[in-house]
Amino acid sequence: MEMLEQRQFEAALMRRGGIDGDSAQIASAVVSIWQEIATCLSPIIGKGGVDALYQRSLYLAGRTHPWLMTVHDRTHLAAMGLEALKSKLAEQSSANAAAGGAALLHAFYALLSSLIGASLTERVLYPIRINFLSESPERNTLP
Repeated sequence: MEMLEQRQFEAALMRRGGIDGDSAQIASAVVSIWQEIATCLSPIIGKGGVDALYQRSLYLAGRTHPWLMTVHDRTHLAAMGLEALKSKLAEQSSANAAAGGAALLHAFYALLSSLIGASLTERVLYPIRINFLSESPERNTLP
């Protein structure tokens, strides 16, 4: 995912926060995306593979958003720990939640691309990315 796409994800997450900047809605959207990713990739790389990529993505995104490191530290290495992510995102301002969520997704995309190639990553994740970016701001989850 290029930087422009990372900004698009961040903007889409901010829209989910609404006018009042609700970080809980942003947190729900990020968790929903991760659930879709797990559903999509688990048959291909297994639950353990998805969990490992999630943990590594948390670590990488935590370098620019240190508050994400606490999620990484609190979750078991063999599990995604989406509830811990959701609560940590909800504690942030809407701007920080959107930036951290977008950074986490960007780190995941870059990591998966380095493992299976950009073209295959794009094909596997295309429906998730398109649904999320084209989704109306009033919805909190992916279809």
